[in-house]
Amino acid sequence: MSTSTIHTRLDAVRQSLPDGVGLVAVSKFHPVKALREAYAAGQRLFGESRVQELTAKVAELGNDSYRWHFIGHLQTNKVRQLIKLRPAMIESVDSVRLLEEIDREAARQGVVQPVLMQLHVAREETKFGFLPEELLDWFEARRYESLTATHICGVMGMASNTDDTARIEADFKAIRATYDKICANAPDLRGFTTVSMGMSDDYPLAVACGSTLVRVGSAIFGPRDY
Repeated sequence: MSTSTIHTRLDAVRQSLPDGVGLVAVSKFHPVKALREAYAAGQRLFGESRVQELTAKVAELGNDSYRWHFIGHLQTNKVRQLIKLRPAMIESVDSVRLLEEIDREAARQGVVQPVLMQLHVAREETKFGFLPEELLDWFEARRYESLTATHICGVMGMASNTDDTARIEADFKAIRATYDKICANAPDLRGFTTVSMGMSDDYPLAVACGSTLVRVGSAIFGPRDY
């Protein structure tokens, strides 16, 4: 895709977002050249889903002016390597075991790692994450108080992979409602402000349902370069 096309598409996505809603340009499977073009158009926040691919891109682009969100399923044996890359956010914390490993490793490396807790509301069994009631129970038990090097900044989730708009809307509302309940039950949480939901095909609906951060890839970069 040409530089002008990426710039045009990026501007269109940005202009469709209301104030207060952030944009992660999902750059996974796209070449560094495409990321440079998005950067030249003003984008700074990028999303990657594989530690190996992110490692290569950080080596070439750095992690200072380029800010990275890790958005894919993360295996515990990749946590050390990922935290060494100093991602701005790990959005896909889908189990207590993974959260605890991130906390231990961040403490070992002397950093505080921002994360999002991933919710599972979609119909697909293949998606990862906490069920809403599981996450609510975890926060109500104040288990976050045991963390020493992890900052929980909010929640992330995906809607069902379907053409049923009503189902997608219900999923997004469930994610937002869970976030709101956590805020009500744990009012002492600080910096718990992010609801990451919505992708290229459904982000306008996600924003209407209360998303504060959208993850858009193909609408900016075109089809993935597998």
